Amino acid sequence: MKKRNSLLLSGLLALCGACFSQAAIPGIPTLIPKPQMIVQEKGSFLLSANTTIVASDTPSLQEDIAWFNDYLNRYYHLKLQVVASAPKSNYIRFEEPGPETAGNESYELDVEHTKIRILAKANGAGNFYALQSLVQLLPADPHKPLLVPCVQVNDAPRFQWRGMHLDVSRHFFPVSFVKRYIDLIALYKMNTFHWHLTDDQGWRIEIKRYPELTRTGSMRKGTMVGRYSNQEYDSIPYGGYYTQEEVKDVVAYAAKRHITVVPEIEMPGHAVAAIASYPWLSCTGKQLEVERGWGVFEDVYCTKDSVFHFLENVLDEVIPLFPGTYIHIGGDESPKVRWKSCPVCQNVIRREKLRDEHELQSYFIKRIETYVSSKGRRIIGWDEILEGGLAPNAAVMSWQGQDGGIAAAKEKHPVVMSPVSHCYFDYYQASPASEPLAIGGYIPLEKVYAFEPVPEVLRPEEQAYVMGAQGNLWTEYVLSEKHVEHMVMPRMAALAEVLWTPKDQRDETDFLVRIQNHFQLLDLLGYTYAKSLYRIAAKTIPSDKAGSVNLELKANAMLGEIRYTTDGTEPGPDAALYKEPIPINKDLTVKSALFKNREMKGGVMSGSYHINKATNASVSFKEAPHKSYSTGGAFTLVNGEAASSPRINEQWLGWNGNDMEAVIKLEREERVREVEAGFLHEELSWIYFPERVDVLASSDGISYYSLGKADIDLTNGKRFVKLRTDARSVRYIKIIAKNRGKIPGGKPGAGENAWLFCDEIIIR
Repeated sequence: MKKRNSLLLSGLLALCGACFSQAAIPGIPTLIPKPQMIVQEKGSFLLSANTTIVASDTPSLQEDIAWFNDYLNRYYHLKLQVVASAPKSNYIRFEEPGPETAGNESYELDVEHTKIRILAKANGAGNFYALQSLVQLLPADPHKPLLVPCVQVNDAPRFQWRGMHLDVSRHFFPVSFVKRYIDLIALYKMNTFHWHLTDDQGWRIEIKRYPELTRTGSMRKGTMVGRYSNQEYDSIPYGGYYTQEEVKDVVAYAAKRHITVVPEIEMPGHAVAAIASYPWLSCTGKQLEVERGWGVFEDVYCTKDSVFHFLENVLDEVIPLFPGTYIHIGGDESPKVRWKSCPVCQNVIRREKLRDEHELQSYFIKRIETYVSSKGRRIIGWDEILEGGLAPNAAVMSWQGQDGGIAAAKEKHPVVMSPVSHCYFDYYQASPASEPLAIGGYIPLEKVYAFEPVPEVLRPEEQAYVMGAQGNLWTEYVLSEKHVEHMVMPRMAALAEVLWTPKDQRDETDFLVRIQNHFQLLDLLGYTYAKSLYRIAAKTIPSDKAGSVNLELKANAMLGEIRYTTDGTEPGPDAALYKEPIPINKDLTVKSALFKNREMKGGVMSGSYHINKATNASVSFKEAPHKSYSTGGAFTLVNGEAASSPRINEQWLGWNGNDMEAVIKLEREERVREVEAGFLHEELSWIYFPERVDVLASSDGISYYSLGKADIDLTNGKRFVKLRTDARSVRYIKIIAKNRGKIPGGKPGAGENAWLFCDEIIIR
């Protein structure tokens, strides 16, 4: 930074005690990720056809400049001349770094009225990141003058691994889109692209020594469609793979954007596509087909020597294509069923003096790690590679939470945090009713922004092993390029700021302001993005009146005001303004939307609520629901709101191995003629309808008599049990749903306790 501004900055920092928040200065540029230090000054620099770029002929710098010129030409029809010496004014100058320049990703950007100055460590990524900041400072409207606000930026990232993942095995994406995805990663100064290339549903990288991997392994006969629980498939052949030349092209493209590509070659599990190509890779030798559906499958690589030779030969072709340090070998979700019954694997356990199949997995990983290390590289794997003991040179990508990463860091192994709780971008980011079909879960933008990659339980010397974090996009339910973009943006931008900006300088409110301005930039670049930022959270809460609930609507007030209707019409800027919970004492559909300056932000949210004699009644249980599935408590069953999706969410209560015995106490004696209860059936998730449902009644809550056994009614896709009875005056209704107990043989989870899920009880 220029000396003439050093005293100014020192004074400003002394006054405020920290770097300026971008939101604190009117008109401050909306850079993401937020720089370590940014100060805005008066005026702006006009970028035009007369502007020149002054730079040395360093090859990496010239590549960065070529990228910038290509960007200007593509979106603003402008190309700048590169010269060796500076004119009097109107230029962008890349200065030669001095010995005090820190970090090969750090940079300084100084925009003045007559010139722009950029300083970064030689041959580092800092020049490129300075240009990305410059791109974000340009107006998103190409028809406006290209005025760049005068600013001073001094910046460097917090973490060394700032990653994004893309699964191309479940659904394949062409090279053109992979490059587009890399461009999006680069825009937010992320530096690692994790390319998930092999899995049960497809082998996507050419291996010349084993042509069947792509001839057979890259194609499947059909694909699961719709929800996993439906187990429905199409019969449309599906496939695709990348040639080694295409891989080289992608890696070179990423390198020009200072992004390292980390390939993932799954082992020992998630290997069905490879086994379908070469059946001798498995324990059984049986011919398999490439999997059409999603899940975890029992056929994995055998531990015989010929399999290791195969994998070594595969790695011999993979490693030269990817010049980065790490090769991802998966290591996750590898069932031990085949190994337990395989004479070869059992012999390896005896020969190597291993205790069990978990140590056999460790043996497998360590053997691969030794080979990869002999090639001058390191392996990284999902946290299951900790099973049985961690390989000496391995790094861990912690996905099941942060515990695996904590354990690895304590053992002085490098760690990338990628917990399912914050970093799985295939999860919903708003209500399932307003989003494309997803695998499940719920990770809104704000939760991503709140993520902290370094656990407090680690000591300072252990924290140093946390290299950074990564967002993951698995594509079981992500079929198109636009859908990929919708799922990652804007959550990727939030994660980018988590990984770049110092923890004490992050500010969620500030970020939410800046990301809205970035939507204009994404529009210019043609990217799709989710508008779930403008979602309205709707929740029914108890009322002080029987047979009635209140509907609570919440949204970030900074983003707009909530307008709503209850007559079925779409809300407009003049619809009722939400001020307090809406009383609901009859069947009602409420539609709501956010408005700012009379403009709708996001879309319309709709919810239907059904009032009956059970609504807002007192509910008690003989056995409480499982703590993992009891978010809303007993009120969940009488809140007038059935689950919006036949997937586990906050509208379901769950019992594991236990019966559900619920007593509904009505406000007064009522004549009851019909009782309903909603249950879920999803065998692949170990969830079963109850064996039977008995309904009992009482006037005093002590002596009960049977109203009968309810019948399962699947009409219109609704999973309800219903009981119709002669109208009787009762005050207490007891519903006993008999759990299936142990899951029968031949079913997923055989021998385990079955789950029972209930979402709503209705009494008429």
